[in-house]
Amino acid sequence: MSDVRSGMLLVASPALIDPNFYRTVVLLLEYNDDGALGVVLDRPLDIDVVEHLPSWQTHLAPPHRVFEGGPVQPETAIGVAFRPEARPLETWRPVLGGVGLVDVAQDPGEVGGVEEARIFAGYSGWGAGQLEMELAVGSWFPVEGSRDDVFDPVPTGLWRRVLRRQQPHIARYADYPKDLRSN
Repeated sequence: MSDVRSGMLLVASPALIDPNFYRTVVLLLEYNDDGALGVVLDRPLDIDVVEHLPSWQTHLAPPHRVFEGGPVQPETAIGVAFRPEARPLETWRPVLGGVGLVDVAQDPGEVGGVEEARIFAGYSGWGAGQLEMELAVGSWFPVEGSRDDVFDPVPTGLWRRVLRRQQPHIARYADYPKDLRSN
């Protein structure tokens, strides 16, 4: 699993039936010997950011909602933002080109250069060796991601779109039925 790194996407295989990750796409924000941390990109919630972090409202990418980042600490806000200048700052750390983890406790103007952002309630986390085990049993497809994936304006279709652009042995899962009885 040495090819897995921060900035990659984890696409849930159809075999992963855990309701926390069923048909999700996760952006890996950190990946090292201690474990991994990411956010689910395709689960917008019916929560308006203006209620919790009003200064970030004008920087949000459509659909302008808080997203369910994962099952860990859902009361914690995690921010991901695009800055064209990918130089690390105390308030922003790049993970995928100009896409990086941002300190949402700061005003976007203090971070500087933020063009678009997403706010996540909670995160997805794995302890040391846990993600490697899940990868080994085929729960996830680790794939390259892009800014367009992170800020997709129609995030609920992201799982299928990311799968479809992969090599044929992975792309075929994009049309995997939710219920095999309907196949």
